Amino acid sequence: MSEMFDLVVIGGGPAGYVGAIRAAQLGMKVACVEKRPTLGGTCLNVGCIPSKALLHSSELYEQAKHSEAHGIIAKDVKIDVAAMIKRKDNVVSELTKGIDFLFKKNKVTRFEGHGIIMGKGEVAIKKESGSPESIKTKNILIATGSEVAELPNVTIDEERIVSSTGALNLKEVPKKLIVIGGGVIGLEMGSVWRRLGAEVEVIEFLDEVIPGNDEEIRKSFRKVLEKQGMKFRLSTKVTGAKADKKGVTLTIEAAVGGNAEEVKADIVLVAIGRKPNTKNLGLKEVGINVDDRGRIATNGHFQTNVAGIYAVGDVIAGPMLAHKAEEDAVAAVEIMAGQKSHVNYDLVPAVIYTHPEVACVGYSEERCKKEGIDYVKGKFPFAANSRAKAVGETEGFVKIIADKKTDKVLGVHILGIQAGTMIAEAVTAMEFGASSEDIARTCHSHPDLNEAVKEAALSVLGRAIHI
Repeated sequence: MSEMFDLVVIGGGPAGYVGAIRAAQLGMKVACVEKRPTLGGTCLNVGCIPSKALLHSSELYEQAKHSEAHGIIAKDVKIDVAAMIKRKDNVVSELTKGIDFLFKKNKVTRFEGHGIIMGKGEVAIKKESGSPESIKTKNILIATGSEVAELPNVTIDEERIVSSTGALNLKEVPKKLIVIGGGVIGLEMGSVWRRLGAEVEVIEFLDEVIPGNDEEIRKSFRKVLEKQGMKFRLSTKVTGAKADKKGVTLTIEAAVGGNAEEVKADIVLVAIGRKPNTKNLGLKEVGINVDDRGRIATNGHFQTNVAGIYAVGDVIAGPMLAHKAEEDAVAAVEIMAGQKSHVNYDLVPAVIYTHPEVACVGYSEERCKKEGIDYVKGKFPFAANSRAKAVGETEGFVKIIADKKTDKVLGVHILGIQAGTMIAEAVTAMEFGASSEDIARTCHSHPDLNEAVKEAALSVLGRAIHI
């Protein structure tokens, strides 16, 4: 093709499509190459969005079954799994069409196929049929996201042994579901099928769930899930799996080694994490450096070691989160346009959309101790929050960690209803360098859940009012 672009984005997920739109807003002539027939990447098609649709549907079902305390008696509540899946698919369809509209609105040219970097300023588009075509560009942005990490000796067939993709499309509720991995994806999808009636057991290699989170949050969260009926085998590894038409037999043993044991399930979900999706991009051929974890090496401006080629999102260092990927992409294209932009990875919030939710940003107590930071903390339980009491959602607490000398907020950790929404206040405050007193002296609406954040800030100062 003779057409020259200012930027070609490889990947149409949260990083790719957001970066493409922002670049177009900045006056660039932009193309986006995506191998899926729909835009939105893993997040929209088989990840964040469809899982949240099923989480909400399953939560409504559980609420309907247990609404007597509110004076609502619902007898013979039933589920229609096929209808739930259909609604989830409709949500995804509507949103992917929305991105198509945004591309047209911003004059972003879309190419369907697998993008391969042929050299500086050239991207080949390999299609399922026909000859590859080539497009020329001044800059290339790699935004190909991540893929499911696999476990040795456990073969994913998306029927009996499934990834998160397969777990989103089960045709019926399994009697027993084993989840390998106690991270975000495993606990969210495990929550969906537990609410719908499955017996759910989580096998985690480490000694606690949601590794990397504040320890107090981790332990409290697991206890909440156990109270809901979820079972856990911690410090345990899976060494093999055999699947047949009836189910799956897993071989497990202690993480430190020991006698093998067999456990059976109807369905096994492998959710041990994700890895950068950099296959067949031409990285080695053009000399782009990658680290020992397969991530593309970039400098502080998202540039690779090859001039004119940038990378963002899950393929580079940093948390593998859609919102982080979006911020990466916006910053990268703004830098291309000559602006100054950056992403503060210390203030990227992480949320687990179970019920209750977990949301965290900044330093944990363990990180403060490891880095020798003298800190103080304040906590406030939702059991003492009037709105939480009114709606019957009193599990969890808000914890704020602040520098002992300056009172600057270092971290905020929330376990409770709507934690993912409430964490936004903390992120905003921390972006502006707020102290716990700044939050404590900010007027919060009453009665609302966010008052727990204010009370936790007051607790840091030793003067919580409602406890």
